[in-house]
Formats: sequence, C-alpha cells, structure tokens
Amino acid sequence: MSTLRPRKVSRGVRSIIALSLVCLMVPSVALAHEEETWVEGKIDHSGFGAAVLKVCEIQGETGLFFGGRGGWVLNHTVVVGAGIYGLINRIKAKGIGPAGRHELSVTLTCLEFEYVVNSPKLIHYSFYAGIGGGNVEYIDVQRHFDYDYDATDAFFVAEPGANVILNVTTFFRLAVGASYRFVSGVEKEGLRNSDFDGPSANLTLKFGKF
Repeated sequence: MSTLRPRKVSRGVRSIIALSLVCLMVPSVALAHEEETWVEGKIDHSGFGAAVLKVCEIQGETGLFFGGRGGWVLNHTVVVGAGIYGLINRIKAKGIGPAGRHELSVTLTCLEFEYVVNSPKLIHYSFYAGIGGGNVEYIDVQRHFDYDYDATDAFFVAEPGANVILNVTTFFRLAVGASYRFVSGVEKEGLRNSDFDGPSANLTLKFGKF
C-alpha cells in the first residue's frame, strides 16, 4: 500500500511566498510611522497690506521713511512678505563739492519675515526681520535734476525688530514697534554705513485678514 508524501515546494515558489508576505507587511509598518511635519493639520491662509512710517536718524538728522508692506499669513502666526520705503523729508547732503543745495534720496526694499504671538488677543506682539537692499543718490533741488555724483549707490540692509499690536477691528490692526537697521556697502563719496544704520521707531497700519 502506497503512502502519500507531501510534495516539496521549490525554491522559486518559496521566494514568491516570502516576497508576498513582505509586501503585505509594508503597509502596516508605514501606518505605524506617520510622517512628521513642522506645520501639522489644516493650514489657514490669509494676507494683509500695510502703510508704514519709520522714524530714524540719517547723517545726524531725523529721517522719515514712508512706504508699504504686504504679507502672506500662515495659521495666524507666520508672515512672509515684502516692503518698500522711501525717505520723505528733506535731509541736506553734507560735503558735496559743486555749488547748490543737494539733498539725499534714499529707498529701502526688503523681504520680510514675521512671527506673531497670540494673534486673537486684543493686544499681542510679534518679532520680525527684514533683509534686502537700499539705494542712495544726491538730488540737486535748485536745478531740479539728479546730481550724478557716481550716480546711484546700492547697499545691503538687514533690520530685525519687534512690534506691539492692537486689534482695532477684525480687518484693521495698529502696530507700534522698534527695530535696528544694519547697513553695509555704502560707497558713495561723502557717505558712510553709519549714516544710515541705527535704531528706528515704527508705526504700522495693517488692513486685511489675519
């Protein structure tokens, strides 16, 4: 009487079975280790535009910069944007050779990053930093044309600071703050980096969704 013997499983078949078991286990392992990200959950997007007044010292005189900035707001906390500001009051240039009255024309353009703390609170605060460049030139106000004294000079600007913010309405916020401007690369004759760097007091009127 013959007996039934189990058939031997070939090496190839065993490899296929092992590979199938591994493939079945991979999804379970993947589910056990969720992907980690810096920002989790739903991301809220909003934005604003703002008018900004900066009061600082330029060549030993009070300088007023006025301009605008815009920002993209993530989760009511992180702001990424840009701003441009120009000197609006008259500051007489010092040490310029030709006869006539020459004044400074200064423009600042920066990428800006801001971190807002407790945005829903009536009064809260933020930290920010601007990095970009500036341009300075001499203007002959008597002859009403640009005085080409090496033309326009470009320089580097970095400006960290902080704000105290008041929620006036749901779409309007008032910010008062201070910053310090670091300047490098001023090469125009008669001017130095120290003529433009230093502390600044800032008033910002923000309009938008926060």
